[in-house]
Amino acid sequence: MKRIFSLLAGFAAVLLLASLARADHPGPLVSPQWLAQNLDQANVRLIDLRNKIDGGSYETWLEGHIPGSVHSDYLQDGWRVGRDDIVGLLPSEAQFQALARKLGVNSDTHVVIIPAGVNSTDFGSSARAYWTFQVFGHEQISVLDGGFKAWQAAYPGKIAKGAEIAPAVGNFEARFRPQKYISTDDVKKLVAADGKAILLDGRTPEQFVGEAKHGKARAGGRIPGAVLLSQSDSFDEAAGKLKSRADLAKIYGGVDGGQIVSYCNTGHWAATNWFVLSEVLGRKDVKLYDGSMVEWSADEANPLLTGQSNLDKLKGFLKKLSG
Repeated sequence: MKRIFSLLAGFAAVLLLASLARADHPGPLVSPQWLAQNLDQANVRLIDLRNKIDGGSYETWLEGHIPGSVHSDYLQDGWRVGRDDIVGLLPSEAQFQALARKLGVNSDTHVVIIPAGVNSTDFGSSARAYWTFQVFGHEQISVLDGGFKAWQAAYPGKIAKGAEIAPAVGNFEARFRPQKYISTDDVKKLVAADGKAILLDGRTPEQFVGEAKHGKARAGGRIPGAVLLSQSDSFDEAAGKLKSRADLAKIYGGVDGGQIVSYCNTGHWAATNWFVLSEVLGRKDVKLYDGSMVEWSADEANPLLTGQSNLDKLKGFLKKLSG
């Protein structure tokens, strides 16, 4: 009998440890409810990225934020940097380490990124920040599903105002890992090897066919071999968050094959396509091209395609029929 009780106790301990492990590693998206339960955990750091993209700012954060969060303007604080007239690039190890430490991130910190929760472009800020943490070796990171908007709806009585005590400088050490990153030189090799990878373009249809372009791009068009899947297709605008996993699986169901390279204009919209495929749907062969069309088009030797292919036209026709 003692042996049975001992075994049962051991089994209960294993279940408890498993439960704790799940709490420590909740996944790429966390709910407001999960956050409320873990708000006071010493190793949880909330980073609010509200900025001009979503109509927010530090002043907006002062007017109301999740208790314990720190504000970092995604557009101004160095999450992306410019080099050689190319905007939106990955910062250096030293640059990102300084940013993360200033925000109080330690090696064992679980970072929760907080978007505004207003549109897909706003979510892209959090997806890009999430990717940047991973590229520099930090795996304990999540995005608040629905962002500040969802928190405000769920916990209207748990809104802090004014400045909070700045966090102690963290000890996070940035170490570049290339598995989820791809350079322009490597994209060139994939284009030359036609068919060796899926180049997933997350921009608008007008930009894809070359009828419009980003202000920093030298020319319009797309990378040869690219297929269009606008990042906005993944987002539920009314709910202010990504669509359900089941819906995302259907939307991205045609993205199959080998390696996937997600790109857009500056690697911002592309971060959402990367996040959905890599983190939500579990594809581990997805890379994000941070330079995207602005860097690609800067070199006149890099080929560009414009207009619709016959295959694109056929897909559009079939989509209208099915709709």
